[in-house]
Amino acid sequence: MKRILGIDYGDVRVGLAVSDTLRITAQGLDNLVINKSDNKFIKGIRKIIKEYDVETIVIGYPKNMDGTISEKAQKIDTLIPLIEDLGVNVHKWDERLTTVSAYRTMKELNISQKNKNIYADKLAAVYILEGYLNFLNNSVK
Repeated sequence: MKRILGIDYGDVRVGLAVSDTLRITAQGLDNLVINKSDNKFIKGIRKIIKEYDVETIVIGYPKNMDGTISEKAQKIDTLIPLIEDLGVNVHKWDERLTTVSAYRTMKELNISQKNKNIYADKLAAVYILEGYLNFLNNSVK
């Protein structure tokens, strides 16, 4: 079975996580540094798709707490057709509070402030992908 890629999109860094081939677990990958470049983003995602044999991408969709579409969600809406052009299915996943959860987890693990920025995006991507995998696995039952 092909893998699923989880994405926590940021203007500077993009958190990434990939499923195992059975689609049970999520493993964080190195962040993709794009510095506001759509070209770097698409190039990096293309490489990950090929390297990990990805057929589906779940991308965090950051709605506002009241459910309205945020500015970043609007940006993601413009990126989705570019991602789909890479030959993968793309699903939006409500990512409200994933970054908050990531920072809470890092605080509990006593991760230094210096390293929090490195791990926050990766951990948020893992949470996005885990949520999606849990949804898929519960839908099958």
